[in-house]
Amino acid sequence: MKGQEVGIEQYRIREEPFYEEVNGEIELFTVAARCRMPVMLKGPTGCGKTRFVQHMAYRLGRPLITIACHEDLTASDLVGRYLLKGEETVWVDGPLTLGVKHGAIVYLDEIVEARKDTTVIIHPLSDDRRLLPVEKKAQVIEAVDDFMLVISFNPGYQSVLKDLKQSTKQRFMAVEFSYPPPEIETRIVQHEAGVERDIAQRLVRLGEKVRNLRSHGLEEGVSTRLLIYAGTLIRQGVPPHRACEVSVARPITDDPDMQRSIQELIKAIF
Repeated sequence: MKGQEVGIEQYRIREEPFYEEVNGEIELFTVAARCRMPVMLKGPTGCGKTRFVQHMAYRLGRPLITIACHEDLTASDLVGRYLLKGEETVWVDGPLTLGVKHGAIVYLDEIVEARKDTTVIIHPLSDDRRLLPVEKKAQVIEAVDDFMLVISFNPGYQSVLKDLKQSTKQRFMAVEFSYPPPEIETRIVQHEAGVERDIAQRLVRLGEKVRNLRSHGLEEGVSTRLLIYAGTLIRQGVPPHRACEVSVARPITDDPDMQRSIQELIKAIF
């Protein structure tokens, strides 16, 4: 047990992550945590969902275990498995079990990427039972009070093959995320990239104009994260047009015509 206590401490966030509130989401999350309610974060890639969870884990003083979901993620990866240690077979808790036992926030990032037979195991945890079945040990673990389940996904990538079942969705309180308003996004880019306000404003203006291209065939707008990357490169001496090309134009599209359109926007702004 002592080893597990040490193990959970590695997930504690020691310094407050920078976060700018957009629409009352801090208070919503705080109330959900107090009421032991699971939370679903919906929004496009790179709009601040993960940073928000990190910020809230720090504010609430709880460890944060983040699991990046993918199609090969198995139930054993989450719950745990028996492993050989020397000549013994020992049980090793998975990240979900660790969080359930020790009162962590467990964040399943991009839950829609996980296999459906894997996501089913969170169902008893995300209703009033708050139970985790551990089939290989024939056990059922009741979550401690501070345990909180948070999932995220990007509705923009929903399809027949990749969408959350209604039986999963309707177990969570949902908080919608989008790209921040220009004034807030400017402060975020300025702080995170360490650039002058004028550069941050230009990057945000570029982001807005690129996002408007979604009505002309662009699959998804440029994320705040990519604007921060561009700002970071500029701060390191990379010319603005080149920084924006490699951080904005090329990552979000492979279409040559769309890339040319974005490069025209970069020239106009910088």
